[in-house]
Amino acid sequence: MPTHTRIRMFNTKDTYPNQKLDNDLCQAVRAGNTVYVRGQLGTDFEGNLIGLGDAGAQAEQAMKNIKQLLEEAGSQLQDIVKITIYLIDPRYREEVYRVVGRWLKGVFPISTGLVVSALGQPQWLMEIDVIAVIPA
Repeated sequence: MPTHTRIRMFNTKDTYPNQKLDNDLCQAVRAGNTVYVRGQLGTDFEGNLIGLGDAGAQAEQAMKNIKQLLEEAGSQLQDIVKITIYLIDPRYREEVYRVVGRWLKGVFPISTGLVVSALGQPQWLMEIDVIAVIPA
């Protein structure tokens, strides 16, 4: 019996065709009553970038993905306990946090924000990952 459930498995050969990668990953993992969501970007699940050059639009798509992944795992946005936001430029902070704040109004998770030099592709301006629980 597996100790966890993998949600939306994929291989990086398909996700990053411009890079020589071959890693088996998934978008989320449900382990017991905890859900770990992979960092979500401004891309939909078909790999289409939403919001080229627009950090707010990318954050909107990332939160849409997070909501869907949590629901597929048996959780919801209000069950998020930790959120981590990665930005490639601190000037995107206000715009991205406004979007996230709208999606998580009344949730009160702990939050960490980081400014990084780059993400996996140059068009990605931000990335959001979360940890949530599944209520008993």
